[in-house]
Amino acid sequence: MSIIGNLIWLIFGGIFICIEYVLAGIVMLLTIIGIPWGLQCFKLAALALWPFGREIRETQPSAGCLSTVLNIIWIFVGGIWIALTHLVFGILLAITIIGLPFANQHFKLMRLAFTPFGKEIV
Repeated sequence: MSIIGNLIWLIFGGIFICIEYVLAGIVMLLTIIGIPWGLQCFKLAALALWPFGREIRETQPSAGCLSTVLNIIWIFVGGIWIALTHLVFGILLAITIIGLPFANQHFKLMRLAFTPFGKEIV
């Protein structure tokens, strides 16, 4: 069932979100300072392509407050724009009953777009 959901997901905005994450990752990797955020973008792009059957978990806070600082910078650099894209796709898909599972995936990814550091994709 998750394979069918993932294939339909690609049609309902998954490919566009993945392209957005990849473009943001490339822009971030152009500078040395942006490498941690660029790597997070590529990890999120893989999740945006195939979200059904995968979970997002909190990791153990072994890095102290480093993930918090990286998340705050991420929100201002690109997280808010990607989260708004997830919000728009989620609202458009939530209009129909058939689109509700896909809207839920967009809302899940929207929360992750705000704070990608300190999260693990399983």
